[in-house]
Amino acid sequence: MILEVHPEHPQPRTISRVADNLKHGGIIAYPTDTTYGIGCSILCKKSIERIYQIKMRERSKPFSFICSSLSEVSHYARVSNSAFKLLRRYLPGPYTFVLEATREVPDLLLTRQKTVGIRIPDNRICFDLVTALGNPIITTSANLTGEDPVGDPWIIDNTFGNQLDFVIDGGVLTTDVSSVISLIGDVPVVLRAGLGDVSWCN
Repeated sequence: MILEVHPEHPQPRTISRVADNLKHGGIIAYPTDTTYGIGCSILCKKSIERIYQIKMRERSKPFSFICSSLSEVSHYARVSNSAFKLLRRYLPGPYTFVLEATREVPDLLLTRQKTVGIRIPDNRICFDLVTALGNPIITTSANLTGEDPVGDPWIIDNTFGNQLDFVIDGGVLTTDVSSVISLIGDVPVVLRAGLGDVSWCN
């Protein structure tokens, strides 16, 4: 089901409806500051498993997730002083930062190195959704594994059909992905160059 949501002034009633769906195991497609993502609450293990099936994605490739604030990030990741300064400077924005995970992160979202990828997109719909839900949501591009990202909510709805509870229509977006940067070591390491500028990592 497609739900039209104003990208700058999301309707509170609609956001509340979607957040309630997520609390009960729902899976949605939603806009970010890059392209559309597919997600669920990080607390719903069965829903995370379903997204692996929907995407045809290998279990060895954990999903990243979206937080609403730096405070929430620090609940799920160990953030050094230097990393915090970078997060504060570049978030919200089109970046995924890889950090050491805390024990609060579900096992399904951990890499073998016990790290996690965390985003805070510069997108009002994302912010309102995660805030209303009260915990992070999974983020993975709205496409089948190996195919190009999709920026049109109607194409996403046609592709995934009733496998998703809602497709939030926040307009047609780019098909860009976020830049992925590891903050595990002393120096930031670019793992993927995407929409976010990475020249500052050199």
